[in-house]
Amino acid sequence: MDLKLLFMSTLFGIISCSSAQHEGNECIKANALSCGECIQVGAKCGWCTDTEFLKQGEPTSARCDELESLRKRGCDAGIQDPRGSLKILKNKAVTNRKKGAEKLRPEDITQIQPQKLSLNLRSGEPQNIRLRFKRAEDYPIDLYYLMDLSYSMKDDLENVKNLGTSLMKEMSKITSDFRIGFGSFVEKTVMPYISTTPAKLLNPCTGDQNCTSPFSYKNVLKLTSNGAQFNSLVGKQQISGNLDSPEGGFDAIMQVAVCREHIGWRNVTRLLVFSTDAGFHFAGDGKLGGIVLPNDGKCHLENNMYTMSHYYDYPSIAHLVQKLSENNIQTIFAVTEEFQPVYKELKNLIPKSAVGTLSANSSNVINLIIDAYNSLSSEVILENSKLPEGVSISYQSRCKNGVVNEGESGRKCSNISIGDEVSFNINITAQGCPKQGKPESIKIKPLGFTEEVEIMLNFICECECHKHGIRNSEMCHNGNGTFECGACRCNKGRVGRQCECRKDEVSTEDLDKNCRKDNGTDICSNNGECVCGTCECKKRDNPEERYSGKFCECDNFNCDRSNNKLCGGHGRCECRVCVCDANYTGSACDCSLDTSTCLASNKQICNGRGDCKCGTCICTDPKFQGPTCEICPTCPGVCTEHKECVQCRAFGTGEKKDTCERDCSYFNLIKVKDREKLPQPVQAFPLMHCKERDANDCWFYYTYAVSNTEREVHVVETLECPVAPDIIPIVAGVVTGIVLIGLALLLIWKLLMIIHDRREFAKFEKEKMNAKWDTTDNPIYKSPINKFQNPKYGHKAVPL
Repeated sequence: MDLKLLFMSTLFGIISCSSAQHEGNECIKANALSCGECIQVGAKCGWCTDTEFLKQGEPTSARCDELESLRKRGCDAGIQDPRGSLKILKNKAVTNRKKGAEKLRPEDITQIQPQKLSLNLRSGEPQNIRLRFKRAEDYPIDLYYLMDLSYSMKDDLENVKNLGTSLMKEMSKITSDFRIGFGSFVEKTVMPYISTTPAKLLNPCTGDQNCTSPFSYKNVLKLTSNGAQFNSLVGKQQISGNLDSPEGGFDAIMQVAVCREHIGWRNVTRLLVFSTDAGFHFAGDGKLGGIVLPNDGKCHLENNMYTMSHYYDYPSIAHLVQKLSENNIQTIFAVTEEFQPVYKELKNLIPKSAVGTLSANSSNVINLIIDAYNSLSSEVILENSKLPEGVSISYQSRCKNGVVNEGESGRKCSNISIGDEVSFNINITAQGCPKQGKPESIKIKPLGFTEEVEIMLNFICECECHKHGIRNSEMCHNGNGTFECGACRCNKGRVGRQCECRKDEVSTEDLDKNCRKDNGTDICSNNGECVCGTCECKKRDNPEERYSGKFCECDNFNCDRSNNKLCGGHGRCECRVCVCDANYTGSACDCSLDTSTCLASNKQICNGRGDCKCGTCICTDPKFQGPTCEICPTCPGVCTEHKECVQCRAFGTGEKKDTCERDCSYFNLIKVKDREKLPQPVQAFPLMHCKERDANDCWFYYTYAVSNTEREVHVVETLECPVAPDIIPIVAGVVTGIVLIGLALLLIWKLLMIIHDRREFAKFEKEKMNAKWDTTDNPIYKSPINKFQNPKYGHKAVPL
């Protein structure tokens, strides 16, 4: 029996493992009908082109499987498994130019390598690209200074007037090719942003202040390397004014970004310095002035003035980010301390931007620009253009000092000095073939730089054997298809493994779908062959055994067995389930409904304490057990059960003495003189010997016996009570003992004191014997008599 269980467990484990592998095999689950469909499922999938590979009943999709599985199944040769590849088309080395060397054109300077690649992408197989980036020394810079000319910026304008030559001098320490431009902005020229009264349109300032007419954005100076010209033109600018606190700076930034020809941007590092002491309007605010058309993101400069401010709304932040990124412009927000929090939040939304604190009069603007430029140029962030459908990209950066970043941080490297080189590992993966496999192109570039890497994506959507297909092959049911890669690709209107069916004969082109139960992966439950969408079940060697059902999912020989008999020999097998005969039930018809084996001696089923299931008592009361629920190990014993009644009838005591006649008349009571007279148990007359104690701690003995329908109790008529102890001798003994112990203790104490006194006296005598001095020699003795003598006593007086 143990060997049988072990065998069944092992077999079940093998089947379960095989089923789990099958369920997790994406190649099989895809049900690919051609080699092209198969290789698009994943990089692990291969297609077997061996014409003898498929077994009877296996569908065409069985040719698509994991490579190792195909080999195990016998396809040693002819496995189609195309792999992706990479080809570098343009690989110009990064520039190692030093400052002071021969001046190069911007287009001749290279900071990223390679510049153009071609990838062949297999679905699910990533292709790795390694990019190098090196900051070139003496790289050209274009800087455009965009200034708020509202009235609050009056003091700032004075300091900016000399910005050109001063900034040229400072920037010459970084690059020998530097250009600077200037633009200004105020606000949209409509209410409620400015006052449109004629007088205010001429001079929006109050009092005697002379201000220029309000305007939205003005391109004052195109990018130039002439610092003196910058100073001259900026020195001629005048302050203007508006009504509300936020300014129309976003309109100006949009025009600076998209008006490339007017501003004069080159393909070099592009910096936009945005200087203001106020907040900004953004998309939606134009409704206050009746302007509802969204900003179109196009250039609208005429005579270097923005002419559509009254027509288009302010741009949104997202729109602005898009245009700044497209035009590789890095933004430096030079704002007063009051508006630092606002522009720092804006910086978080605009990649490659910085915020600097502008002093009250813009006196620190040069240091601010230099610091912001160093901060921006020391960080490289890669971004890619929109990816085709089904294509994903991941980045890993290897920065200075061996630092490796992954995830979103893998796009960037920080703290890069001039001349430093970093690298990026980029994985590009395709899932399937987007747009029928047409080539796509994506671009990767470092934010704020004009250089970019162009990558051509070619998708592997067909196998090589596809090119050698035989049209109208006789292997495809009278030439109704093209035989390619070991299988038939049917002509229009034909379906089936060998194109043997017409579409109008079946309900779906996926014929195998009609032969798979519950959209599973097994065709006809692996017990038949799918012919034009209908299962034809296999035949068994034993004609008594047969498969049946729409999906051949049923049979009459795989039901449960009992005693090595199908359905225990008490039923028949229908669709792998036993249908039992009368008086039998269970999965193997091994459960009898006969209850005779459950009858107790009292003719009750399971003594009324359980249910009879399959000829065995199942006790419903957990206290009882045994074949007929007759045993109760935890129930009170016979002696305890009859104790009170025996006590009240024999001795007239106990808890039932008041109800003795009513509750205790169910047995015959026989008194005996002593325990020797109690009856002894015999086989024909079973009885129970009992010993119980009453409330006075007296023991009484009796026997309980049941003979047929009569119950007899024999009880010893006398109680065995414990004898009370004699108190007087006990008390006398205790008192005597206490007195004797007290006397003994006193004698011991007296003896100890005598010994102690004698020792002290002997010590005193010894000390007395050793004393050898008297009062004259005692050094501590002093006489009580003092003697004094007058010094003049006995001398004669001297006459004066």
